[in-house]
Amino acid sequence: MKSEVRVLFVCLGNICRSPTAEGVFRKVVDDAGMATCIVVDSAGTHAYHTGEAPDRRAQLAAEKRGFDLSKIMARRVVVEDFSQFDLVLAMDQDNLRLLREQCPEEYADRVRLFLEFAADHDELEVPDPYYGGSLGFERVLDLIERASSGLLKHCQLRLDHPAIK
Repeated sequence: MKSEVRVLFVCLGNICRSPTAEGVFRKVVDDAGMATCIVVDSAGTHAYHTGEAPDRRAQLAAEKRGFDLSKIMARRVVVEDFSQFDLVLAMDQDNLRLLREQCPEEYADRVRLFLEFAADHDELEVPDPYYGGSLGFERVLDLIERASSGLLKHCQLRLDHPAIK
């Protein structure tokens, strides 16, 4: 068993989907009392928005549900992320492909689609809400919240944690 699980969420520019996933999952982890053993971060496959805060629409939609994205700043995935994170979770197939191209072969099993962790997932991708309206951001939150509970269970199984016994 591991003493810590490190999770990185990845989308294209790290201003909509992946910071939303980071904020939602961080709260899920905090609420479960596991903040000391599950590390959460996010990044983008491209550097379009490096150093920027999440999209304001993403922040507003998240705030309405009690999630704080205000301290997150966009960054680009770097090759060291593949060795430093146990799970590198892409929001869609395009970003999964880009991550697999960049990932050293020895860490390939760490790169997955985030929605694989949704218990009742029909969909495999979190759609990009950037060019849509506010409903797109609500849909993103719905999918992320659903997958976050499954991801928490997965992380708990990887940890030597009292909640599992």
